[in-house]
Amino acid sequence: MSSYLLKRLLTMGVTLIGVSLLVFFMIHLVPGNPVTYILGDFATVESIKELESRLGLDLPIITQYWTYMLNAVQGDLGTSYITGYTVVEEILNRIPITAQLALYSVTFGSIIGILMGIIAAVKQNTVYDQLAMLIALVGISAPGFWIALFLILLFSYQLGIFPISGYSGFYSLILPSITLGLGTAGTIARMTRSSMLDVIKQDYIRTAQAKGASLYRLIFQHSLQNALIPVVTVIGMQFGYLMAGAVVTETVFALPGLGSLVVSAISTRDIPTVQGLLLFMASMIILANLVVDLLYTKLDPRIRFD
Repeated sequence: MSSYLLKRLLTMGVTLIGVSLLVFFMIHLVPGNPVTYILGDFATVESIKELESRLGLDLPIITQYWTYMLNAVQGDLGTSYITGYTVVEEILNRIPITAQLALYSVTFGSIIGILMGIIAAVKQNTVYDQLAMLIALVGISAPGFWIALFLILLFSYQLGIFPISGYSGFYSLILPSITLGLGTAGTIARMTRSSMLDVIKQDYIRTAQAKGASLYRLIFQHSLQNALIPVVTVIGMQFGYLMAGAVVTETVFALPGLGSLVVSAISTRDIPTVQGLLLFMASMIILANLVVDLLYTKLDPRIRFD
């Protein structure tokens, strides 16, 4: 296990270096000067050069990248050009809302998705199966912003149950969580159905059925546990993506999370914030993959990482 973890950590490091290279050079290739944005259209040439020198933007791009990575390794992701806060402070201020949103969305999507997948598998080729897969398809296909606007119109504007936008605690995260959870539920339902159908056809399930095992025991003790590995993979990936920030949903609901911070940083050419956030998001996705892989050994003791 220790050698496996070491290899994964080394792979994570190489992947993050690749991500940092890609992000850094892509941002610097985008037209537009952040100094011009900060100082405005009527800034003098002298003031532009003075600010570029102060921010280190007049250095060769390779030098800028090397300096950035040296600081990043020490936990310094730079300082926002716009707010003056460090990028680490910006992330720490925003991540509680994004983490809550990711947790609620994945929990909602997992419960609904697994239940729909079980019903569809046990009632294969019946109206229940078709209805569950139709709902899953709608959840996957419907654009997030459309679902968000529909929920706002119905539950906030017409019924007045939930706030339209902004963050005011758990209550304000219910609609965004449902918006994100529907897509997650659709993916998990389809994966659960497929995996359950494979397990149900195994000999040991027929043996347990011949011995008189109850339907509850056949589903939850013999089938579901062995069908969970691909489902857990999907759940882990979804959680990783959501921890990286749900850009569209956070923007529609005006939630001050990581997703809306990315949009704001890109629109203001806040290079350190964009770089730091994308590096952090990539780390979250890679870390989620590692946790999912480690969970395999708990779900199936036959799996070894030696």
